[in-house]
Amino acid sequence: MAKKQIEGHDPYLHGVAAEFSDPDVLLAAAERTRTAGYTVMDAYTPFPVHGLDDAIGFREAKVQWSIFLAGLIGACAGLGLQYYTSVIDYPLNIGGRPLFSWTSFIPVTYECTILFAGITAFLSVLVFNGLPRPNHPVFNAPRFELASQDAFFLCIEAEDPKFDLKETEKFMKTLGADAVSVVRGDETQAEADGEGGH
Repeated sequence: MAKKQIEGHDPYLHGVAAEFSDPDVLLAAAERTRTAGYTVMDAYTPFPVHGLDDAIGFREAKVQWSIFLAGLIGACAGLGLQYYTSVIDYPLNIGGRPLFSWTSFIPVTYECTILFAGITAFLSVLVFNGLPRPNHPVFNAPRFELASQDAFFLCIEAEDPKFDLKETEKFMKTLGADAVSVVRGDETQAEADGEGGH
């Protein structure tokens, strides 16, 4: 997603990040940030924090719907293939059993459902999360490596309609953070984002 570039502003500005040492403080800060009118933000934690998705306003369900639809397609494909081969293409009368003996079709239908859903789960997670992405501007935040250990980060991105560098940084300092820092991507990453349309 391309960063908004306003005249007089740093074109490599990603946002403002706040570091927290307690997940409850992060959760409260995320709720306050949402209440203050900020809508484009993300949180980075070493483990899932219950309620954080709702606090930052994360509502996307693309992965789940992709898996559900792929499962339906897999079930229809498995059942359809068996119906075609047993009823249309090569019907066999075995002991007076009906050609469409649906109960015997259940195992293959189930396996096709799981196969399609499983492959789609793997691919949709990669596609909808923009992976693989070896570098991200938020990696430039001071001490961000601790996000996978024992620190919690909240970042308001520059794409947010309400974002103003000075005001946002000032607001973040009122959230009880251990540290607040401006996050910028390097020139190489910004160019790559621009070329890739991210």
